[in-house]
Amino acid sequence: MNKITYEEQTKITRAIIKAAVLMLEFGAESRLIELTAQRLGNALGVDSVEVSLIPSAIVLSTLSNNQTQSVTTTRRAHHKPINMSIVCDVQKMCHDLEKGNHNVDFVFNTIKGIQPKYYNRWLVIFMVGLSCASFAYLTGSDLQAFFVTFVASSLAMFTRQELAKRKFVLILTFMFTAFVATIISGLSQIYNLSSTPNIALSSSVILLAPGFPFVNSVLDAVKGYLAMGWGRWMQAVLLTVATSLGIILALALLSLKGW
Repeated sequence: MNKITYEEQTKITRAIIKAAVLMLEFGAESRLIELTAQRLGNALGVDSVEVSLIPSAIVLSTLSNNQTQSVTTTRRAHHKPINMSIVCDVQKMCHDLEKGNHNVDFVFNTIKGIQPKYYNRWLVIFMVGLSCASFAYLTGSDLQAFFVTFVASSLAMFTRQELAKRKFVLILTFMFTAFVATIISGLSQIYNLSSTPNIALSSSVILLAPGFPFVNSVLDAVKGYLAMGWGRWMQAVLLTVATSLGIILALALLSLKGW
């Protein structure tokens, strides 16, 4: 095998960590990030890739030339909304690199072209509203509470999208979204629009359940990534607390005792 120069290895290391950071920012599981980095390294010709993950950064080292030459770099990861299409695109790039005769420039060029794929925002609002309303119906709400939940959760999702577009801190986004959902659904109790207003109140904030961070935190902890597991668990807890604060503020404003 031809020896890799230090400059070539530096370029390979930069390419691998760009892909790893992209996966971390958009919510990939820690084990998957490490395996993908190692696969990219093997495909690009280095002997091994060592990865250290924390919720806000990645430290990555590559070894080459019979592990006598090492390059280490660090990149900060910025929190972004969970988007598995990005993770899938990085995985596809890794597969194409292993299958074809590509070099490190292929990685850089592919990463430049990877962009988040989003559903139509109005379709998302409608489906979120429908899912929350369906949950309310399944838990015993009447028809009026079904429609109240649909309106409340749809407007809450619209609020969440608008705040995200304006790059609000995620914790504030969750708090304001919960506030809007609770205010709208709470009106059904004040004006006696439904015989099951408590179900509408609880169901309209289901869209804010941070299930993905909780699941990833458990998976990371079980697989030995304790720092990542703890960080993701804390993020999920903070989002839950922010949602609770939004609900409490809305209930206090409406002078309601609760669900």
